[in-house]
Amino acid sequence: MKVLLINGSPHNNGCTFTALAETAEQLEQNGIETKMIHIGVKPIGGCTGCYKCMELGKCAFNDDVVTSCLNEMETAAGLIIGSPVYFASANGNLISLLDRLFIVGSIRKLFAHKPGASVVSARRAGTTVTLDVLYKYFTIAEMPVVSSSYWNMVHGNTPEEVRQDLEGMQTMRNLGNNMAWLLKSIEAGKKAGVVLPQSEKKVMTNFIR
Repeated sequence: MKVLLINGSPHNNGCTFTALAETAEQLEQNGIETKMIHIGVKPIGGCTGCYKCMELGKCAFNDDVVTSCLNEMETAAGLIIGSPVYFASANGNLISLLDRLFIVGSIRKLFAHKPGASVVSARRAGTTVTLDVLYKYFTIAEMPVVSSSYWNMVHGNTPEEVRQDLEGMQTMRNLGNNMAWLLKSIEAGKKAGVVLPQSEKKVMTNFIR
């Protein structure tokens, strides 16, 4: 089993990476493979609502990191998204990536019933708002949300300061343990004959007629 971790910070080895790495290490200790993708610093175009993905099964703009994340989700059993806090919300590049990732991934059934979690990093404030933004992607895609012993956040202005946030780092480790447990429980359920739930055909209701 493999968990994909998306580092949504422009800094490859910064505070968000430090938090994700702590969770990844705990997953590895539980026998779960991990793969981390850094979204980088190049601008990521947002979803244009062209709906070409409905025809193609992929984003019409398939030359960036979104394609890499989609390919990894083909074999990933879980997903963890990490983001710094910018102006009390997630990194804009990450939001652009997630908008495209989740519409295509939902069409291709890459997310349903796979555990998901978010991790956020801030110098001071905006963490709970950012978590709320990120968790909405999971809850529209039928993903079980993995919790920890506190909200999944760390505080610090540098990786060294993040490591001094002992409660935050403990929260990251507990998140790794909880996700490993849930992944193994799902796998055990499948082996015992527990069938994944089947979704009804999507109903779209418009309120203006």
